[in-house]
Amino acid sequence: MPLSYPSTRKVDQTDTYHGVEIADPYRWLEDPNTPETADWVAAQNEVTFDYLNALPGRDRLNARLTELWNYERYGIPFKKANRYFYYKNNGLQNQSVLYTLPTLDAEPTVLLDPNAFSEDGTVALSGTAISEDARYIAYGLSTAGSDWVEWHVRNIETGEDTEDIVKWVKFSGASWTHDNQGFFYSRYDEPNEQSKLEDVNYYQKLYYHRLGTAQSEDTLIYERPDQKEWGFAGGVTEDGRYLIISVWRGTEPKNLLFYKDLEDSAAEVVELISDFEAQYSLIDNQGTIFWFQTDLDAPKGRVIAIDIAQPEQEHWQTLIPEREETLESVGVLNEQFVADYLKDAYTQIKIFDLSGAPVREVELPGIGSAGGFNGKRSDTETFYSFTSYTVPSRIYRYDMTTDTSTLFREPTIPFDPDAYETQQVFYPSKDGTKIPMFITAKKGLALTGENPVLLYGYGGFNISLSPAFSVSNVVWLEMGGVYAVANLRGGGEYGEAWHQQGIKTNKQNVFDDFISAGEWLVEQKYTKPEKLAIAGGSNGGLLVGACITQRPDLFGAALPAVGVLDMLRFNKFTIGWAWESDYGSPQNEEEFKALYAYSPLHNLKSGTQYPPTMITTADHDDRVVPAHSFKFAAALQSAHTGDNPVLIRIETKAGHGAGKPTTKQIEEATDKWAFLANELGVEIT
Repeated sequence: MPLSYPSTRKVDQTDTYHGVEIADPYRWLEDPNTPETADWVAAQNEVTFDYLNALPGRDRLNARLTELWNYERYGIPFKKANRYFYYKNNGLQNQSVLYTLPTLDAEPTVLLDPNAFSEDGTVALSGTAISEDARYIAYGLSTAGSDWVEWHVRNIETGEDTEDIVKWVKFSGASWTHDNQGFFYSRYDEPNEQSKLEDVNYYQKLYYHRLGTAQSEDTLIYERPDQKEWGFAGGVTEDGRYLIISVWRGTEPKNLLFYKDLEDSAAEVVELISDFEAQYSLIDNQGTIFWFQTDLDAPKGRVIAIDIAQPEQEHWQTLIPEREETLESVGVLNEQFVADYLKDAYTQIKIFDLSGAPVREVELPGIGSAGGFNGKRSDTETFYSFTSYTVPSRIYRYDMTTDTSTLFREPTIPFDPDAYETQQVFYPSKDGTKIPMFITAKKGLALTGENPVLLYGYGGFNISLSPAFSVSNVVWLEMGGVYAVANLRGGGEYGEAWHQQGIKTNKQNVFDDFISAGEWLVEQKYTKPEKLAIAGGSNGGLLVGACITQRPDLFGAALPAVGVLDMLRFNKFTIGWAWESDYGSPQNEEEFKALYAYSPLHNLKSGTQYPPTMITTADHDDRVVPAHSFKFAAALQSAHTGDNPVLIRIETKAGHGAGKPTTKQIEEATDKWAFLANELGVEIT
């Protein structure tokens, strides 16, 4: 039986863009604080959860997800002064706990347990910074998934909090001065309490907070009243001598770099890189010589040296030239560069001496994703994690002097990874570009065209999708599902040139890449359209929304999560203006034409049968405000014809995804798989 959806009032709202009149009948849903919006949310959730709770096999899915999720998970250990620190989750804890210990074989003690901050696990750690003497830890708390963070300070030895509180922090970490007296951080002006989850964020400022003082006494280090879009990330160099200020503007991977001499109280902020021409990331410094990772004249990245005594570009030196692989990050350990590269979206770790000469490549446990290799320049030991689509994250200790990896922690999970395999394929997109895709499935999968397939993608903001383990995806595999991840243009898998091919007026390439992935999976008999589902979150939610409006016939189900779906008003809320570097601006006529041509909200066609769709969002998402999903759901329900369900699942006390409690993650995964199983004809055993 067709579902009966709540009626959604339409208003006579039109806007004119470059001479084009465009209706926006659901504009009123942009205000989440009105009783009418609250009633609409409640009515939609009632329809959605009545439908989901009645799906067959839902209880069995929930039980299996809970069983698999209940395993010990370790973070990568790190060291500060004479102490080690690491995160651990016992299994079903809503938030991971931060432990500390004096030696690796000592008994750990709890330093921060976020689960104690709220009964339902909706208060999460959102950043930590440990003082150089390991006496204090500054830690940020986010409530209900909001990007707004409140910072506190705890005495590590006593476990007691000081009276220090720093508010209205967003998109910022903290960095201690080496006298251990305080830290740098960035914040916005205090927002309107009623509309703080929607209001646009401009004019970030960089401050210094001294322990034992009120925030009102914090020292303003840098601001730019003439540049409302500039943001500032302040970090102290390892030698404690300099404050490095990375200046960002939107999400474009280009930044400025300023510095301040902390040994000179009268020192001004010096502009070292003053043009938004490329991305620069500080690696370390040796006196006045600074080592940077940059993509200037090197789309896949290189390492350069700049002497601030001779800062002109003609004096810059290339230490590690651009390679065929994409340079992700660089650190310094054991007086050597440790470089993290991506080769076709999986990790390679290469070591160079400080002159840039190759030393060796670290042998990893397989083809997958490695992370870590952090520490100080003189450290001879470090730690890293390794994971793949079927192997949960294992932690290794790496000896820099002997080139030896030793397993430090390995989780135990009731799942047989040897029963599954991952292969990487390369398929042609619409314009012939070869796109890599990882496909994970049971070994010996028969290509009958009848397999249920979930195709996942992102394709934006220079973000790379590399192999990662997910309990949720394991359950999909156990259900007989195939999990495919396409490395679309717009991401960072092949450097900045790959990113540029999927932004602004080139954004349609991303959707073509994803649609071509679906067509390839059908052509190769992995599946058929009726059994092909697509999923993505945030920019990936846009991807899913655009693809079901362009090719509703190709997909058997769709899961757009916290998506950017109104491409004409995305820049009106919170940090949305910052995405213009990827999407373009509706105020630019040429970019408007491209945005309007694919905007999911504006390309729904009345009387069309769309695939079964479950939109997911959250009431505290102040990154991609829920209005995107609200308006799209209302428009999709209005335009859609046929019996396929079109639902919106609106989570409460949750945000864009970061810090979401385990209980909410399990419930959401249960609903997703129950929905897909029902719509794709998958039996839940």
